[in-house]
Amino acid sequence: MLSVWLRAIRVKFLLASVIAVSLGLSLAWHSGHPIDIIHAFLTFAGVISLHASVDLLNDYWDFKRGIDTKTKRTKMSGGTGVLPEGLLKPKSVYIVGIAFLILGAIIGIYFVIIFGITIGLILGFAILSVIFYSTKIVNWGLAEVFVTIKGTLIIIGTYFIQSQSIDDFTILAGIVVGVLSSLVLFVTSIPDHDVDKEKGRRTLIIIFGKTNAVKTFLIFPVLAYGIIIYGVVSGLFPIYSLIVLLAKPFLILAILHLKDLEKSENILLSSMTNTLYFSRIAGALFIISFLIGF
Repeated sequence: MLSVWLRAIRVKFLLASVIAVSLGLSLAWHSGHPIDIIHAFLTFAGVISLHASVDLLNDYWDFKRGIDTKTKRTKMSGGTGVLPEGLLKPKSVYIVGIAFLILGAIIGIYFVIIFGITIGLILGFAILSVIFYSTKIVNWGLAEVFVTIKGTLIIIGTYFIQSQSIDDFTILAGIVVGVLSSLVLFVTSIPDHDVDKEKGRRTLIIIFGKTNAVKTFLIFPVLAYGIIIYGVVSGLFPIYSLIVLLAKPFLILAILHLKDLEKSENILLSSMTNTLYFSRIAGALFIISFLIGF
């Protein structure tokens, strides 16, 4: 049963939140702020709880709307499959999703009490986003924007908890990781295009069309790398941040496999997998650059 729940909360995708919090901590370390270990642990717990909540509630609402019963599930797309396969009851998934939301909110409220309105605003955005992501945000075509903002705010919040300040380089670094996470969301939504469109969702692949998939895809890495290069040139980021370029082979493979969406499912799956590798490795390298770049 534990393995089913781990599948339901999409453990491999939780790494995006782990990277975001880790980057916030590395930025604080880079700026000379001592790391409060207890607050760091609570930040990880709160952010991961909220991430697990949105994934569980997304599975619940996709099942209720009949999306996951029509999509063809892969290792990277089409939902977790735990509800269509009858492995868990919808009510159970909903209750646990709400429980994770409450846990994340409690941890967030603790930080609001200590650090004030800045964390309160971030927490408020997070809670509203979790509640409305599957029922409103995706329908409005804002899912990728939401993920970018979410990633940015996680990093700003983590940094603020450790330093009680917000700096320009923190915001820019946050956007980089947010964009990398959005890229994964974009490419994994491609196989679900037809069903999502039928059920009223508006993902970027629906808005811009499958024929423009590669062009839309390229917006994300160009923006992420552009910010990193700007940060290095302007002195906001250490020169070591350019090590993120080492993740490019995975990006190139993802693009090459994405060029023809009419090819086999394995080709598209390879594109999604390489996109995930690119996003996570680039994020990890970005973290490392601030730990070594004094």
